[in-house]
Amino acid sequence: MPRYEYRCKACGYTFELRRPMSQSDAPAPCPRGHADTVKLLSTVSVGAGASGSGAAESAGGGGGCCGGGCCG
Repeated sequence: MPRYEYRCKACGYTFELRRPMSQSDAPAPCPRGHADTVKLLSTVSVGAGASGSGAAESAGGGGGCCGGGCCG
């Protein structure tokens, strides 16, 4: 089940909730008792490994959109 991050507009507290995707936009009351919250935009990082060493380049790719396999 995905986690969604919310911020309370009244006190600024940021919190996470696990809920089904179908309920991601449903109201999420602040754990500190406030009702006015907003869902924060979450991003997912895809690319180089955790070390940031450019693992994709060292895997034999050579550029382009797919690592060079279709370019040549």
